[in-house]
Amino acid sequence: MSDMLKGMFELRKDFMNRIRKKDEKSYPSWPVDVKKRENQQALRETTLRGVEELFEALQHLKNWKTHRSDMDEFDFNREEFLEEMVDALNYFFAVLVMLGIDESELYSAYLKKHKKILQRLENNAKSCYNDS
Repeated sequence: MSDMLKGMFELRKDFMNRIRKKDEKSYPSWPVDVKKRENQQALRETTLRGVEELFEALQHLKNWKTHRSDMDEFDFNREEFLEEMVDALNYFFAVLVMLGIDESELYSAYLKKHKKILQRLENNAKSCYNDS
């Protein structure tokens, strides 16, 4: 599994390098200095592009309104939904790459957060769906 995550990081770095060869302003050199305004702007812009892709994925989920009875038979295109989710992940991976975060650091942070939310669940937190 970690090889797959590492592979995803490597593919994103390769893509970012290729884009930078065509347009050096497309991504700043990484890891970025977060104290610089232009780097924070680049991180913010890239993150917002990922959020936009998440919204595009959400557009494929049209049968979620409990008050609508006329939408029981909605055709869901799993492939298109997954493609939008991958687009979002690509932008989020780019942000991580720009910050100098690798697969090991991401995985460690993931495990730390997972442990925290499991503790909340075991301690009868109000909502097990609130991961913040």
